[in-house]
Amino acid sequence: MKRRTFLKGATAAVAMGGNFLMSLSKANAAAAATAASTPVGAFLETWVGDYGGYPRFDLIKVSEFKPALMKGMDLKRAEIKAITDQRDAANFANTLAAFEDAGRPLGRATRFFEIYTATMNDKPMQEIESDMRPVMAKFDDEQIQNDPLFQRIKAVYETRDKSGLNPEQQRLTEVYYKMFTRQGAGLDEKKKARLREINEKLAGLFTKFSHNLLADEEKYTMILDKEDDLAGLSDSLRADLASQAEAKGHKGKWLITNTRSSVEPFLTFSTRRDLREKSWRMWTRRGDNNDANDNKATMSEILKLRAERARILGFPTHAHWILDDNMAKTPDNAMNLMMMVWKAAVNRVHEEVADMQAIADKEGAKITIEPWDYRFYAEKVRKAKYDIDQNEVKQYLQLEKIREGMFWAANQVYGVELIKIEGLPVVQPDVTVYEVRKDGKQIGMWYFDPYARDGKRSGAWMNEYRTQERFKDNITPIVSNNSNFVKGKPGEPVLISWDDAVTMFHEFGHALHGLLSNVTYPMLAGTNVKRDFVEFPSQVNERWLSTDEVLSKFALHYKTGKPIPPELVAKIKKAKTFNQGFTTVEYLASALYDMKIHLAATPDKTIDPGKFEIDTMAEIGCPKEIVMRHRPTQFGHIFADDGYSAGYYAYIWADTMSADASEAFKEAGSFYDRKTCDRFRDTIFSVGNSVPPDVAFRNFRGRNVDTNALMRDRGFPVPS
Repeated sequence: MKRRTFLKGATAAVAMGGNFLMSLSKANAAAAATAASTPVGAFLETWVGDYGGYPRFDLIKVSEFKPALMKGMDLKRAEIKAITDQRDAANFANTLAAFEDAGRPLGRATRFFEIYTATMNDKPMQEIESDMRPVMAKFDDEQIQNDPLFQRIKAVYETRDKSGLNPEQQRLTEVYYKMFTRQGAGLDEKKKARLREINEKLAGLFTKFSHNLLADEEKYTMILDKEDDLAGLSDSLRADLASQAEAKGHKGKWLITNTRSSVEPFLTFSTRRDLREKSWRMWTRRGDNNDANDNKATMSEILKLRAERARILGFPTHAHWILDDNMAKTPDNAMNLMMMVWKAAVNRVHEEVADMQAIADKEGAKITIEPWDYRFYAEKVRKAKYDIDQNEVKQYLQLEKIREGMFWAANQVYGVELIKIEGLPVVQPDVTVYEVRKDGKQIGMWYFDPYARDGKRSGAWMNEYRTQERFKDNITPIVSNNSNFVKGKPGEPVLISWDDAVTMFHEFGHALHGLLSNVTYPMLAGTNVKRDFVEFPSQVNERWLSTDEVLSKFALHYKTGKPIPPELVAKIKKAKTFNQGFTTVEYLASALYDMKIHLAATPDKTIDPGKFEIDTMAEIGCPKEIVMRHRPTQFGHIFADDGYSAGYYAYIWADTMSADASEAFKEAGSFYDRKTCDRFRDTIFSVGNSVPPDVAFRNFRGRNVDTNALMRDRGFPVPS
């Protein structure tokens, strides 16, 4: 999922009345004219042209990021001053809606900034990011701590029930008021000053963590020199590694990059145990090499500052502060759910390891299963128990065909159509662009950035270029999906794993959440929902990959073009819960670490994140054959920004809802049942945060969530 920062983007316009509307409209027009007339106008000016306007990546110059952002901040300051200087009493139109309308040029510049720092973050861009993140954090605090602005928002909030606001306007008022109070708008000046210092320092530390991680991913790679090093690898994987090596100047050799999409296939199929261990250690020690890019000291400082900030804001820990604004409400609630699943998952791991060890013993390997063996021997067990060869499955999973399958399913389920567009500017030549239509009308655009490269952060995520809105203008959303597949040779299909295909459907679910949004105010649009709800729609969207309808049409053999055999599909479905012990423990180990370290952190205690990892894994009884999915020094979800900090549990919380929601489709008899699909789109995807998430779920399911659905979905025993 995308990263989100507080008050980051531009919002939108709203129909307002009175003299203030006229003055603000003039101010906006003047701001737009000023932006367009400056050398940094490409960053700031309104996106125009076909398809409702589009970002002009062809006009962006990295050297102009800093002046563009600074100019955008100045323009927004002027707009906020116009709000606070007016003499009329505060009301929704002249305060909340006006603030929602402010900052358009800055929002556009910030979108470009976020795209470049995530996907084109070379050394010059990293220097700009290091300079600007603290400045941007300081500007966020400047808005929150603007007391005249806060007092006007507070006045609207206190009269919201009797001022004739419609439900969405009331929701927007409540969201803004809580956001300001949670960030310390009502504190005294001394505490506000310290908050400014903390947030500015954190912004710098987050950036340092990200840059260190990116440096290790680019610095540490593994070259394979001879054919013997490739034992066990398929022809397609060998070709991928050869292509990667050639791209890095090692023609005639094979290269494993320090990315999940490169390392995991090697760990799964290589028969060279020594090289599996070497690649595993390279991958798991990112940010933990005791060199200039080591992240441990940075993390310790982040934890102390977060703990101090939480106390200033009136919460015992950072975890309590984060959970207060999520569906889970308290750390105890999140911990209770995680530990309920943890026990069952660990028991399943012990069974999985016993099966793997039996095969190793039978083969005379004379080893004890270690973390770098897990994926390799799990594949052997999969073949023995279910007669499934992942290499065989992979031959039917072409990247482009899976993308087509995503489009087809989205059309059947949500009624959307995606049509490729040629000729629009993109941030990098591999990016493709699609118009998104529904009922013959354009509703947005989708950008696809599939391949790994230097300067691009690892993993897969959705990003939002432009947020849906319908104030006085109907603004269509623009979203992107970003992956890190290894690019093959020209003309050759890129084959991906089943897990990668699931991830594509997952991230496309986030994209659809943004594209299908249908609300008035962008603050409430699309994925701008509570952190432990944001993963729910995308997790449900994963389910369409394994439907017969998608597999029969789009899982086509890369050589013969024949569809995947029904008997192989049957095996895949039969093995649905295979290896769930590993998958669940690997994830929950990270989520439990995240929660526990943020509960333990205090302003005056320096936590050694490495020792805390060892102690936590021992405390919860983590099987020695598994490490955290994201080891601490590479855990960008929680240390590269505040995004998922004390919130990585959100995936399991959301999965309780996705498992339950999926049962609704099964009860209807099909994942393509028209009434269920329409209800899911209209009650979940289209409403964003205009409806509280628990209400949105009840509107779809007709009741509260059944947490036992999660246990059933993962094949674990249901608690009595």
